[in-house]
Amino acid sequence: MTALFALATSLLWGLADFGGGLLTRRAPALTVVVVSQSMAAVALGAVVVATGGWSEAGPRLWFAVAAGLVGPVALLAFYQALALGPMGVVSPLATLSVAVPVSVGLFLGERPGLVQFAGIAVAVVGVVLAGGPQLRGAPVQRRAILLTLVSALGFGTVFALVTEASTTVTGLFLSLFVQRVTNVAVGGAALRVAVRRGRPALPEGGLPRAALPTYAFVGLADIAATGMYAVAAQHGPVTVAAVLASLYPVVTALAARGFLRERLRAVQAAGAGLALLGTLLLATG
Repeated sequence: MTALFALATSLLWGLADFGGGLLTRRAPALTVVVVSQSMAAVALGAVVVATGGWSEAGPRLWFAVAAGLVGPVALLAFYQALALGPMGVVSPLATLSVAVPVSVGLFLGERPGLVQFAGIAVAVVGVVLAGGPQLRGAPVQRRAILLTLVSALGFGTVFALVTEASTTVTGLFLSLFVQRVTNVAVGGAALRVAVRRGRPALPEGGLPRAALPTYAFVGLADIAATGMYAVAAQHGPVTVAAVLASLYPVVTALAARGFLRERLRAVQAAGAGLALLGTLLLATG
């Protein structure tokens, strides 16, 4: 179950990142985050009411609030790092986020077998290579490296926090709802500050209606992935769940290849193959 849910997490996160990347070509990144997360919050709110999730309210929700506070900060740091570039350095470096939940799992006493340790190492290397690392002559600003490390720490922290936010299915719905509401509040505040500084909140002509289903998909895929990761981490080793859930850059790269006809570089194809090998080692170990 852990492997299945963690791989589903990677699939949905990878597709959500792909959709979000398409949207940010025409709208500010903050707007994409706020709109997509608002749609997700509305849908989750309806689910919470329908399932009676409010009865699960308790101290664990503070983990969801913390994840909601950290997530937008990590995302903004990541976008700023990408803007400074080069993307071939920033994107693979951000995959270091997997180190946080893996470290938490080891600290809590998890001890994967030798085959699983090998799978973790192979999968992490594969994900880094699948991001298309820029290996030659890439001038990198120190600020870009710092922002990338901040985003990686933030993403990894969200991984760890969502695992602790609930212990039941209805509680999971409530914690995801609280996390999304917090995301929207933090993102909305940042968007307001950006507008005051003269940056546009909407693309020219406003948000096209044709793009609204994509916004909804990005938001819903993100919450579904987060929920599946929480289930995976609660029902199996966090070390395994975190690594398998971190394969989403491979999905994003393959989606770009399939839908946008972007050619995979040799290093990306090799990375995808290593990620698959690492997945098999983890699943069979």
